[in-house]
Amino acid sequence: MHLSIKPETLKGKVVVITGAGGVICGAMAKAIAACGAKVAVLDRLIDKAEIVAKEITDNGGIAKGYMNNVLDREDLKKVHAEINADFGPVDILINGAGGNSPKATTTQEYYEEAKDEDTISFFDLKQEGVEFVFDLNFMGTFLPCQEFARDMLGRKGCSILNVSSMNAFTPLTKIPAYSAAKSSVSNFTKWLAVHFSKTGIRVNAIAPGFLVTAQNKALLFNADGTPTARTQKILAATPMDRFGEADELLAATLFLIDEGCSSFITGVVLPIDGGFSSYAGV
Repeated sequence: MHLSIKPETLKGKVVVITGAGGVICGAMAKAIAACGAKVAVLDRLIDKAEIVAKEITDNGGIAKGYMNNVLDREDLKKVHAEINADFGPVDILINGAGGNSPKATTTQEYYEEAKDEDTISFFDLKQEGVEFVFDLNFMGTFLPCQEFARDMLGRKGCSILNVSSMNAFTPLTKIPAYSAAKSSVSNFTKWLAVHFSKTGIRVNAIAPGFLVTAQNKALLFNADGTPTARTQKILAATPMDRFGEADELLAATLFLIDEGCSSFITGVVLPIDGGFSSYAGV
């Protein structure tokens, strides 16, 4: 990880990151810790959270892993109390928990009559699958904001960063719940930025484009490592003609959460997508 931006004003800040056991938010946690912040690494899988936290502490940073379910209000209260006891009041929240599920994904891009029992059309999507994906992405952002923003009220240098997606600009085929949820995250980011504008809390979001992660690897590459037809479409619609890397989200993340860099920026949803959201295909 190489960064040309390391805001000194992040030093000593208490930063909570949900979903931080994953590739993207784990990279964020390490970059923020390298700036001298105290990082609470939250993930529903404690083993993953502790791996990221240990890597940070082994490199001289300050971090601790916490098991947390972002959809459980009581669990959020519990982990909030633990973080306050360990590090003090929260200054910055990054809502990184999210993702899609096969239970909310259609088999085909366009509707057609089912050819076999493995075909999942729009009409086959189950309510519980759609609710899970929508809640994970939207309520999994909404509830942590409700919980941790209490510490930030009236204090200088506090901010919230949500993770939206280029799906929020143009919905992708096959994943209606995920696209709708990320659109809601972008809208909520702007709403909350206005709502908290008199309190000293800035609220922004990043909207990553296509990165290869454990969640989407099977959709992007065949078992033999060759690109799928969906990958070919993605790259054809990305002017920079490649996938992004997790490290390419870090400078924007640091910029938006840091008061010293972006004190007059709030309500912004920043695409980091190689031009995907700007390209009309012609």
